[in-house]
Amino acid sequence: MNVSVIFIIFGFIIQNKGIYMKSLFLFSLILLALNSLLFSQTDSLKTTVIIENLGPKVNSEYDELNPIISPDGKMLYFVRQNHPKNTFGVEGSQDIWVSTLGKDSAWMEAVKMGKPFNIEQYNGIINVTPDGNTVLIRGAYKEGVYKGLGYSFAHKGKKKWKNPEMLNIKKLKSMDLGANNSAFLSNDGQTLLLSFSEEHFGEQNDLYVSFMQKDKSWSKPKNIGTVVNTEKNEAAPFLAADGVTLYFGSDREGGRGGLDIYMTRRLDDTWEKWSEPVNLGEGINTSANEAYYSLDAAGKFAYMVLYKEAVGESDIVKIKLKEEIQPDPVVMVYGNVYNKKTNEPLEADLTYEVLSDTSGIGGVARTNPDDGGYKIILPRGKVYGFTATAQGFMSASENVDATQITEYTEIKKDLYLVPFEVGQTVRLQNIFFDHNKATLRPESFPELDRVKVLLTENPKMTIEVAGHTDNVGSDDYNLRLSDERANAVRDYLLQTGIESNRINAKGYGETKHIAENETEEGKQLNRRVEFTILTK
Repeated sequence: MNVSVIFIIFGFIIQNKGIYMKSLFLFSLILLALNSLLFSQTDSLKTTVIIENLGPKVNSEYDELNPIISPDGKMLYFVRQNHPKNTFGVEGSQDIWVSTLGKDSAWMEAVKMGKPFNIEQYNGIINVTPDGNTVLIRGAYKEGVYKGLGYSFAHKGKKKWKNPEMLNIKKLKSMDLGANNSAFLSNDGQTLLLSFSEEHFGEQNDLYVSFMQKDKSWSKPKNIGTVVNTEKNEAAPFLAADGVTLYFGSDREGGRGGLDIYMTRRLDDTWEKWSEPVNLGEGINTSANEAYYSLDAAGKFAYMVLYKEAVGESDIVKIKLKEEIQPDPVVMVYGNVYNKKTNEPLEADLTYEVLSDTSGIGGVARTNPDDGGYKIILPRGKVYGFTATAQGFMSASENVDATQITEYTEIKKDLYLVPFEVGQTVRLQNIFFDHNKATLRPESFPELDRVKVLLTENPKMTIEVAGHTDNVGSDDYNLRLSDERANAVRDYLLQTGIESNRINAKGYGETKHIAENETEEGKQLNRRVEFTILTK
């Protein structure tokens, strides 16, 4: 019954009966009906979950397991069990398959990944990095040969994948003693979440965290604490693109049966303080086991395995997430890295950091060797700098302000690397000064430290640091300000131990503009600090 109709009926009763007690009784009944109506609507909203089966090009009559969606949402990796095309066929085999999202937003026919993948009987994918150029797989490999339990990285080479190489995780072999395990790599490539039991053949796993060290090894796994871990089984961790929201499977008390998927949020950088885990509820969790759960960077849809109404024993489905269980929004920065001299794509490494944080690298990525393409994901709330480096080229940097984003955002930034030659000029993108002053802000230090490393590694190199301005203000003022800023950069480098005779500093004011000054964008391009190689 419509709510407005109920109030009309009540008004009619009051006007025509005039009997207070009878009206009050009837009004109480109406309130009960209204209350029941409103609550039934609310409950319906709570339990409505939109589920989409990915269809016959992904799902088969065989089991599809462990879906991993690439952060850009365009590649779906998964495990297919006992398929005739698997390396070991229909008797106890698991191979990695992949499907690509077509231009019509429909998934294309899944194909089995070729060598160097799927060479063992049981193969599994842990996840893929945002750039799509690195995958983490199950098993410890060395030069393409399986060495036992563990995890390995495989990187894209030109036209094909390189052999996977094992991760060196300290003490993992002596700690991971249980019957099952799983893992997940954060999008920044710096943090590994692990699920295992420290008891021989134990089936009740806990979640642990391990961090990449400067020597590329991984720290001893650390238990993430009793808010997340219970006496029951905690498995299949998945850290969302925001680096804060963690989804995992657990059969703890209060679930719907078997493993249910829970969500918690990291509260600080110790990785030991978490919000109370929340069961994702009916529609996602059932009486069967739900464990493997994957989101793209936008965070609005989840991909997981469901067993009910499946073509085979299990199918991969896409689920639209309610807002309250979505992660925080992020920025995906994408583009290509080029040789500035030839405009050809470059194979390069990328690093990125929070510009106000001098503690070190915030994340790592690499370009596609064939087209120079890259993707990185930056959580909201901070200003980031990122740098591309390649052998024989001077590094190139850019920055992104993610402090104001309120929804998932994509930004394109191409990077041009200058060949390491006399006469070549490099713009220092991540140099920041106080307004109308020559005072360097701390966000500039990572960029300047890279110049220091360049000069240290090339002890015969000399450079000129040049300051430039837009046309706002007098010529004399701009000339003086640009000269003071160039010298501020020089002074910083001298304080790091670089010899004074290797760095000249000069201000050019507005005399060497590279864009028109009629727009704010043009003025911003003209306000810059550069250095030019004089000798090497």
